[in-house]
Amino acid sequence: MKKNNLKIIKIDKNKRLFNYEKKVLINNLILDLKLGYYDFEKENPQKVKFTLEVNYEDKKPSNDKDLKSIVNYAKIVKLIKKLVKNKHYNFLETLAEDVFDELFKDRRIDKITLQIEKLEIMKDCSSVGIQISKKRSHD
Repeated sequence: MKKNNLKIIKIDKNKRLFNYEKKVLINNLILDLKLGYYDFEKENPQKVKFTLEVNYEDKKPSNDKDLKSIVNYAKIVKLIKKLVKNKHYNFLETLAEDVFDELFKDRRIDKITLQIEKLEIMKDCSSVGIQISKKRSHD
């Protein structure tokens, strides 16, 4: 008769078996702000559109009673509004870097894709802008 070679493995309850890959999406946040290098851009506000993907990892599921268990999209929108309210940016790229710097303070965030568009600056285009992705280095 053959002997059963199966081993029983005990799972350590303190070990995490899963990792969650999560993404916060913010689409078409449109703000009126003074942004730009040229004098006419410094004098009059213009419509600027922000679109973000914020990727983060977590070792546990979200807790439905704990706001700190998620990356909060309302907090991200508030942060962007605060950045553009307190400072004039000549370039979309420098604004993007400030957004990255603030968001990466949350150690869970792994990657951010940010698109910023000026909606009314050129007559022949519905928008002009930039898209930058920045990923945390794990070195």
